Amino acid sequence: MPDTTATALAESALSALGPTVRVPNYDRSQLRRSIVHIGVGGFHRAHLAAYIDELCQAGHTGWSIVGVGVLETDATMAEVLAAQEHLYSLISRGAASTDVSVVGAIVDYVLAVGDHRAVVELVAAPDTQIVSLTITEGGYPIDDTTGAYLPESPVAGSASAFGLIAAGLQERHAAGLGPITILSCDNIMSNGDAARRATVGEATRISPELAAWVEAEVTFPNSMVDRITPATTDADRAFLAEAYGLADRWPVVAEPFRQWVIEDSFAADRPPFEQLDVIVTDDVEPYELMKLRLLNAGHSCLAYLAALLDIEHVHTAMDDASIRSYVEAFLDHEAKPGLPPVAGVDLDAYTATLIERFANPQIRDQIARLCLDGSAKFPKFLLPTVRAQLDTGGPVALSALALAGWCQYLTGRSQNDKAIEPSPDPLLADARRYASASLDEPERFLDFDAVFERALAGDDRFRAAFVHALTSLREDGVQHTLKRMVAEAGS
Repeated sequence: MPDTTATALAESALSALGPTVRVPNYDRSQLRRSIVHIGVGGFHRAHLAAYIDELCQAGHTGWSIVGVGVLETDATMAEVLAAQEHLYSLISRGAASTDVSVVGAIVDYVLAVGDHRAVVELVAAPDTQIVSLTITEGGYPIDDTTGAYLPESPVAGSASAFGLIAAGLQERHAAGLGPITILSCDNIMSNGDAARRATVGEATRISPELAAWVEAEVTFPNSMVDRITPATTDADRAFLAEAYGLADRWPVVAEPFRQWVIEDSFAADRPPFEQLDVIVTDDVEPYELMKLRLLNAGHSCLAYLAALLDIEHVHTAMDDASIRSYVEAFLDHEAKPGLPPVAGVDLDAYTATLIERFANPQIRDQIARLCLDGSAKFPKFLLPTVRAQLDTGGPVALSALALAGWCQYLTGRSQNDKAIEPSPDPLLADARRYASASLDEPERFLDFDAVFERALAGDDRFRAAFVHALTSLREDGVQHTLKRMVAEAGS
């Protein structure tokens, strides 16, 4: 039953909240609407919006966010934010403490569906300095292999995120307002480069002159973002109502840890990021590689093996000594050796922090979430490590085990013979077909050429490691396989 005594989140309710909840100390009506953000989900609200809120708290009133939704499914977010005057609660959950704040940095929200013109006008507005994005990798009309713009992609065209950006840039250019910065905050390698190709592609559809101006004047910084942000649950809503007397229809939950590294390439004004824990640098790539090959690959390594044991949450998986030891061994023996040095980062300390983050029992991150889109994640997060190890003669057994775990997961039965409903994946039907073929011939899974390039799938050492791992999972079980392979890796 909902707590009917809780106060609905609104400007008028802020003064009644106790001192344990941080609320905006600034006049939101006086903030400059300088950032247009496309894709307002949980991560954006726990990351960029939270950073901007802190700047506003410190007196920097030149920055606030107007959110934009480009999908029909964004209608719910539009309705909820409007009902709460665009306020929401951020619940930061550490292993031993919880902090709650009300974030006021989002001051408006526009749903593009049925109102493209409103979004174009936002991009073209004189106060707009940055258009930022969290639309997931599936929102980029870019070929995964070549990086080329795909004009026939379902996420291309005038109604797409980049189509609307290009139309807004056209109006800025025509009005002589000058360029702005397009800042991707998506979890993809070289995200700024991908945003550039998509925007230039859409601009070319409008006019070659616009495309040339975008190429020359608009900037697209690469960035690396990090903060574990699980899906909001009814239990999170109930927690706010019962502990704080606050009724928030869509709060966001996140871990305390956060990281943001941005390339110093801005075409217009930018927030004073240096006053926050944001790294502004000339080269983001080492930080990107570190995060993708350690955190993201680490998540994928544990996810499918945990699912085979019918484990539902990441922290529960990390309570299993065999899984925890496996993740640690993968990071130490296979992932870290292929990484370049990262300025100001001790990789051993970073991986130790990762293990602590994965084990945080308060986040309750779902294994099913980590199992999403395996066909898109493995080529970006794990296979570069495999190739690097093969090139240097390093071990690949633990990486192969992660892939074997994915294959076995796709067959649809856990180790306890319970049915597994695989998480959504754009290539799920193909993935399951190759996994089914592997039941007779384990190596057949490596014929899945949308994931495994021919040179890698044909590498004798990698092929043997994969077949060995998959056979062991099926004959000896997950935990025995993990213990034995971790012991072998450390010997």
